[in-house]
Amino acid sequence: MQTSDARPQPANEPKTIFICADHGLAIVYFLQTDVVRTILQRGFRVVVLTDDGVTEKIREKFGSDNLLFEGLRLDRAKAYSRQVDHRVQYWNHFIRWMGGSDRVNTNAIDSHMRQMAFETSRGGKLILPFVRAKVALMRKWAWLRKRHVRAQMKHAPELYADLFEKYRPVLVIAGTAGWRLDRYLLREAARRGVETAYAVIGWDNPSSYRLPGAPVQWANAWSEIQKTELTDGADWLPERVNVGGIPTYDGYFRKEWLMDRETYFRLHGLDPNRKLISFACSFVSFSPNYQDIEALVKLVGDGSLVEPAQLLIRLHPNHFIPGSLYEQEARRIRGLIADNPLVHLVEPVALGGDLGFYSGEDMPEKASMMAWSDVFCTVYSTMIVETAIHRRPIIAVCIDAPQGWNTPGKFDLKLSEIGEWPTHERFRAAKAGRVATNESELRDALNLYLSDPEADAAERDAFVKAECTFTDGTSGWHVGTYFADRAEAAAVHSRPLYPFDPIDR
Repeated sequence: MQTSDARPQPANEPKTIFICADHGLAIVYFLQTDVVRTILQRGFRVVVLTDDGVTEKIREKFGSDNLLFEGLRLDRAKAYSRQVDHRVQYWNHFIRWMGGSDRVNTNAIDSHMRQMAFETSRGGKLILPFVRAKVALMRKWAWLRKRHVRAQMKHAPELYADLFEKYRPVLVIAGTAGWRLDRYLLREAARRGVETAYAVIGWDNPSSYRLPGAPVQWANAWSEIQKTELTDGADWLPERVNVGGIPTYDGYFRKEWLMDRETYFRLHGLDPNRKLISFACSFVSFSPNYQDIEALVKLVGDGSLVEPAQLLIRLHPNHFIPGSLYEQEARRIRGLIADNPLVHLVEPVALGGDLGFYSGEDMPEKASMMAWSDVFCTVYSTMIVETAIHRRPIIAVCIDAPQGWNTPGKFDLKLSEIGEWPTHERFRAAKAGRVATNESELRDALNLYLSDPEADAAERDAFVKAECTFTDGTSGWHVGTYFADRAEAAAVHSRPLYPFDPIDR
C-alpha cells in the first residue's frame, strides 16, 4: 500500500533528492562530474546513500552545504535477500535479468543463461526448464514482463523508513534500475509515492540487465542507441528516457585528469624511447585474460614488432576478489612478467567497503594510460569507448584460452564467440578498431597501428559520437538539469505519479 510522510516540510527547507551510489563508478558519475553540482545549483538538497564502510571518507572528501551522506545499510539489505524467500527472490532476479524483449540483441544475456545452466546446483537444474519457459514467454509478451516487474513489490522491506521520514525526498535516483541491492530503496520509494529515476552508468547495462527490479519512472541514457535498448528491450516509454550523454567521460573530453607524458612514464618506470602498448584486463568472469597477455609479452620481446615497444598491463577489479580464480590469475600474471623490464603492471585503486576497485581516485591513472598508449588493447571492455575518446588505436584481443579456466564446475566461454554481444557488435560494425583472435592477427594489428597511428581515426571519432552523444564535456550539466527538472515537477504534483512504471502503455 502506498504511504506518505505525515510530517509537514518547513517552507524554507530545500526539497531533497536521494542518490543511491552503491558502486565506485556511481561515485564518479554523480560526485566527480557536474551532475550533483548542477542539482545543488538548482536549489535542491542532495542526500547520497553509499556504503556504510566508506561514508565518512566520502563525506570528508565531497561534503558541502546541502550535500549530505547516509549509509546504504547494505548488510541489512543482504540479510533480507538471504533470509526472506531467498529462493523466490533469487529466481525472480534471474528471470528479470533474462526476460527482456527479444526485439533487441539478446546474445549477452543468452551467455549468462548458458552459464547458469552449467554452474547452478542440482536443485537449480531441476527448476531451470521452468525458468527457461517463462523467459521465452516474457521475451514475446510485454504484459507478462509488466506482471513480473510488479510482482517484485512483494519484497519491499522498510530499510530506510527513518531516512524517508527525516528528509522527505521528492525524487530517488539510482545507478541501476534496481538490478543490485538498490532495488529495496527504489521499492520503498515507490511504496511511499516518491518518484524514482535511473542513471545509466555502464556502457552495456541496458543490453545486459533488462527489466527493472522496482518501479522506476525516469531514465537517462548515454545515447539514442541505449534509449532504443531500453524502449525496445525493456518496454520503457520513449518520453521517459532522456539522452543526456555520459557525465563520467566529461573529464576525458576536458582533459581534467590527464598527466603529462613524462610524469606518467616516470610513475611506472616506462622507457620514453619505446612505444607503449597497454592491455586492460576485462571479461574475466567468463574467460581468462592470461593467454592474451602471454601473446603480448611474447610479441613485445621477440622482435616481431616494427617499433621497439613495452607493455603496460592493468589488472581488472575482479582480480582482487579474495580466494577467487581471478585472484589466482593475477598471481600467474605477476609471475609471467616478473623481472621483465619491458612489461609493467597497474593495479586499480579501491575505495573500500562494497564499492569495489572502481574508484574516482583512479581517473588520472586511467586517462593517462589511454592517452599515452600508442596502441590500446583489451577484451571489448568499456575502456574501448574511453580510449576512442582519447583518439588512440584500439585492438580487441580475443584469443581463446586452450582449456578455459580448466576448473570443474566453472563455466567457460570462448572469447572468439563474444563478438555478437550488443556493445561488441557495435564496436566491430563501426570499424573503430581491430579484432585479433590469434597471435598472428594480433601482431599484424599492432604493426598496422605502430606504423600508422591515424588508421581508423575517423571511424573512432564517429563511434564516440554515436555512443556518447555529447563530446564537449557538458553531459554532467545535461543530466543534472534533467534530474532537477524531474524533481521540480514531482515537488509540485498535487498527488504522486505512482503507481505506474516504465511498461505502462
